[in-house]
Amino acid sequence: MASSDLEDLCFHINMKISTIKKTLQLRNIGQEPSLKSMLCKIGHEMVLLHDLLNKMETEVQQQEKLKDLLKELQKSAERDQNEAQHLRENIPPHLPKPTQSCITGPPVKCEEQTKVVEPERAKKPTKEPRLIKEAPLITAEEFESVPAYMKGRLTYDQINAVVQEVNKAVVGKYKILHQPLKSMNAAVRNLYHRFLEEETKDTKECKNILA
Repeated sequence: MASSDLEDLCFHINMKISTIKKTLQLRNIGQEPSLKSMLCKIGHEMVLLHDLLNKMETEVQQQEKLKDLLKELQKSAERDQNEAQHLRENIPPHLPKPTQSCITGPPVKCEEQTKVVEPERAKKPTKEPRLIKEAPLITAEEFESVPAYMKGRLTYDQINAVVQEVNKAVVGKYKILHQPLKSMNAAVRNLYHRFLEEETKDTKECKNILA
């Protein structure tokens, strides 16, 4: 056997003997009443330390995940920045270019120009025409869902013709009601006043026609 192997074997045996001695010493210490309370306290602190290490390990893992997310966000921001820079440097020629009136000249001239130009008069906003809601025509599916004993009274085309006539009457009435009085002739004005007299508090919130 080589001398190096013998030395390694002696070192290993000595380490085992040292471990056994420490174990026996700890056993003897545990049997002493004066040291039991201290050993219990050390054991409790070891348990707390173990829990603390577990919490720290969990926190480290969460921080590593957050670091990876931040790296991905940084890469995404860099890609967006590079794309924006590329778009800025490669603007399509068909896009409108900024006017050169206030870019080439000194700032003082621009202020003078703005002072000389008279402000445009504000245009009166055009009134949007009021929408008059019309009743929708019935569909073929709706007509087919009508009970059979009622289908013989009116045909599909007859029902939609009636709906169109009702819509025509409603649109005609409320076009008159929405007109300014100054633009009406005598006949239309008479209809306007008649429509107003026919209105009640129950019909003001809905579109209606009277025979």
